Amino acid sequence: MAQALVSGYHHLTLSTDGAQEDYDFYTKTLGLYSVKRTVLFDGTIPVYHLYYGSKHGDASTIITTFPFKKPGIYGRRGTNQSRTIMQSIPVGAADYWVDRLNARGIPATKGSRFGLTRVIFAHPCGIPHELVENPGDTRAPIVNPAAGTTAQTAIRGIYGAGVAVFDIDSMNEFVEGGVGLKLEANSDEGRMYSVPDNLGPHSVVEVIEDRASKQGTWMLAGGTIHHFALNTGTEENQVALKARLEGMGFTDVSEQKDRNYFKSMYVRSPGGALFEIAWTVPEGWAKDEAPDAIGQSLVFPPWFEDRRAELMQGLEAADF
Repeated sequence: MAQALVSGYHHLTLSTDGAQEDYDFYTKTLGLYSVKRTVLFDGTIPVYHLYYGSKHGDASTIITTFPFKKPGIYGRRGTNQSRTIMQSIPVGAADYWVDRLNARGIPATKGSRFGLTRVIFAHPCGIPHELVENPGDTRAPIVNPAAGTTAQTAIRGIYGAGVAVFDIDSMNEFVEGGVGLKLEANSDEGRMYSVPDNLGPHSVVEVIEDRASKQGTWMLAGGTIHHFALNTGTEENQVALKARLEGMGFTDVSEQKDRNYFKSMYVRSPGGALFEIAWTVPEGWAKDEAPDAIGQSLVFPPWFEDRRAELMQGLEAADF
C-alpha cells in the first residue's frame, strides 16, 4: 500500500435542491450544526454553499451542500458516480433513527452491509444516505439539544462515501496505490477501503459495481453528489499526493484552489467519482466569524465583496 498522505475525511459535498429543505434536513432532522453559510466560489450563478457538522466544525464531520435550485438544471444519479453519503452513529442507535426519520416523513429502513447495521433513507432531493453503526468509532457524538439528539443517538461524523462504477476493478490501483487507502473487504457486496486516520477505524470508501444504470452526470446540478474530500492535513502532504497521482498517470489533478477556509485540489477517479484532497488553513472556520459564532451569518470571500448585492439578489430566500 502507498504511503499514507491522508488522515481521514475532510468533507463530503452534494448538489441538492431547495435551500430551506436542505438546512432543515441537516440541522433539524439529523441534528448537525450550521458551520458556515457562504456562496459557490466557482462560476457566476448565485448559489449558496452551506456547511454542516460538529459545533466547532471538526474535520471528518463536515457535510457541505450547493442548494442548486435552478430551472432546467437537475442532475441524474447513475453509475460511474458517487452515490451514497454515510455517517456514523453509536451502536444500538439504528432503531431510534428509523423511528425518528419515519415520524418526520422521511422513509427509513434498517439494512446491513459489510456486517454493519445501517439506517437507509434519502435526502429530500433524493440522494441516498445511510447512518452506520460502527463499533470502531471513538469520536464524541455531535449532541445537539435543540434537535433533540443525545450522546446515545447522535451522529459522530462522516463514516464514508459510496461509489458506483461500471467496472469495479478500474478503481483498485487508484484507490490503493494512488490515494493510499487499504482494502478491508471484497465480496459480492462490493469493496470496502479504509481511510487512514489516527482516530481509529471509523471511515471508509465503499465501491459497488453497477452495470445496469446509465452514466450519472458530473456537472454541478441538483440531486447528485459532487465530490468527497480527503484530509491531507498539510500543504506538504497535498503537494506530495498530487505528485504521486500525476506520476501514476492521473495527470488531471487540478491546481490548488483557494476555498478561503481550506485549500483544495481535485482529481477524477477512473470510476468517475470526483476526489478532492484538502487541508484547512490555520484560521479555519473562524477566518471571517468569531470562533463561538461560526455558521451564524452569511459571509462572502474577499474577492466577492464587489458582487455582494448581485449575489444576494440572486440567492433563494431561506430562514436560516
